[in-house]
Amino acid sequence: MNIDFNKNNDGLVPAIIQDASTKNVLMLGYMNEEAFLKTSETKKVTFFSRSKNRLWTKGEESGNFLHLVDIKNDCDNDTLLVSVNPEGPTCHKGTDTCWGEENDPYFGFLSQLEGIIAKRKRMSEVEPELREDKSSYVVSLFDEGINKIAQKVGEEAVETVIEAKDDNEKLFLNESADLLFHYLILLKAKGYSLKDVVKVLEERH
Repeated sequence: MNIDFNKNNDGLVPAIIQDASTKNVLMLGYMNEEAFLKTSETKKVTFFSRSKNRLWTKGEESGNFLHLVDIKNDCDNDTLLVSVNPEGPTCHKGTDTCWGEENDPYFGFLSQLEGIIAKRKRMSEVEPELREDKSSYVVSLFDEGINKIAQKVGEEAVETVIEAKDDNEKLFLNESADLLFHYLILLKAKGYSLKDVVKVLEERH
């Protein structure tokens, strides 16, 4: 790997630390060549601390190590993307990231959809006459309870199987979307989310 440690006068390059699983950015540090070599050798992320003016292995005091998975160099050879498996919170303030965010997995639009479903579930817990949206389909499902939601998942699963045996791709994809949508509602009704299912799959892998 050709890293240009001489591009800056201090011999340091930025190292962006990213969780290998969730892809969330955890922190930003700086490495000189010695820190890079030590990281590669020990598989524990080591920086050059500008405040301490020495090498500093993340977790050497707290035990919250960053276990190295991979290092990539950018197109200008002067910025590193370091993939890690974090052991405990990354920030010295005790948070998962240095931006105070939780290091939860993000599934793009599906995570947004989970957020909307969660809001509808909270709305179902409000008296009907006090609800902002009195015509929400998802709220009506939560109102009817777990049996109705589970029934809808079963119905959508059967319809998906039926369409899978035909050649109409549009209908198959639409039924697949309906199945996934209602499954997300069922997960929320049971108090779970996609990340819980993914965790189970990861444990099986």
